[in-house]
Amino acid sequence: MNSRAKIEASIIMKPIYMAGPWITEHEIGVVEDAMRNGWYEHAYDYCEKFQKEFASYHNRKYGIMTPNCTTAIHLLLSALGVGDGDEVILPECTWIATGAGITYQRATPVFCDIEPVNWCLDPQSVDKQITPRTKAIIAVDLFGNMPLMDELAEIAKRNNIVLIEDAAEAVGSTYKGVRAGKFGIGSVFSFHRTKTITTGEGGMLLLDDDELYERCMFLRDHGRKSDGPMYYNYEVTYKYMPFNLQAALGYAQFQRIDELVGRKREQLLMYRERLNEIDDIELNPEPPAGVNGAWITGLVFGKSHNMTKLKAMEEMSGLGVPCRPFFYPLSSLPAYPGCREKYEPLNPAAYDISMRGINLPGAANVTVEQIDKVCDGIKTILGYKTR
Repeated sequence: MNSRAKIEASIIMKPIYMAGPWITEHEIGVVEDAMRNGWYEHAYDYCEKFQKEFASYHNRKYGIMTPNCTTAIHLLLSALGVGDGDEVILPECTWIATGAGITYQRATPVFCDIEPVNWCLDPQSVDKQITPRTKAIIAVDLFGNMPLMDELAEIAKRNNIVLIEDAAEAVGSTYKGVRAGKFGIGSVFSFHRTKTITTGEGGMLLLDDDELYERCMFLRDHGRKSDGPMYYNYEVTYKYMPFNLQAALGYAQFQRIDELVGRKREQLLMYRERLNEIDDIELNPEPPAGVNGAWITGLVFGKSHNMTKLKAMEEMSGLGVPCRPFFYPLSSLPAYPGCREKYEPLNPAAYDISMRGINLPGAANVTVEQIDKVCDGIKTILGYKTR
């Protein structure tokens, strides 16, 4: 039986999922407690515990839970006063949620190139794109990869602008011994159903500044002050409040953070080991003196393979293996009309790497046998012999 036939014969195994959580009886028990007892005077107990302990874990002073990570970014940009006429720098390759809040605030997103090694925001590109209108830089910890935070922080300080860390995908990552979530004036995390820690949907904003925290808390709940009169609103703001059941699930997952991140790390290491014989491919790198939390494993095909992400996904699908595309450059999307003409010449690495990159299955329930199948699929489409 040839390699392709062996892979096709194995399709009868259970489906391979791209992403999904690891839920145990512990989470079920905590959520049940919230269902039975988390009302009346206890209606926000799990929200408060989760916010406080998650912030402490990341050496931050404050945690603010939100309905999702998109609202966490928007809340912070709003509290910082980002608005008409301002520019906010962000990387080309990220999910659109990173930039959505910029548009919500009627500011202008400025797309910068990515580093060829870590696939994150390129400090040199950032330096070139700063103008007198630049209000903030958003650095994204893509797939758990860490940007060159020291260089980005220095650029922000030198230009008197704020650095924001989008750590949506980076629970468990560290950079030079510092946990993802501690960089910049504020950091955001995602607890989407696909993330390492999940609440189904959910987000968290981490801060250290007292005034910024108070402003965010005010904006989060319809412009009310904690010490103000009941039903008295000072501004028309947002309703970005969390709820206890959501927080209970997140808090229970957080109590298992080492176990959950450990499984993601195991997946990355298994992919590395099984694909080690293939020349000219790149997987998630380890950051300097740090750890990659590896929310999902990215794979970039070297140019020698003449393999695009769309071709790879089509061929892998034919072998019964799902893959996901590396994020498209945001400036190439219809959501940002007219931007491609401006930014493609400025951001060649982003356009090139995105075209050659895919994500490998990273659900918490992916088995060793399934990872074997994924890796056999990669070898097959590249013309390597399989086991």
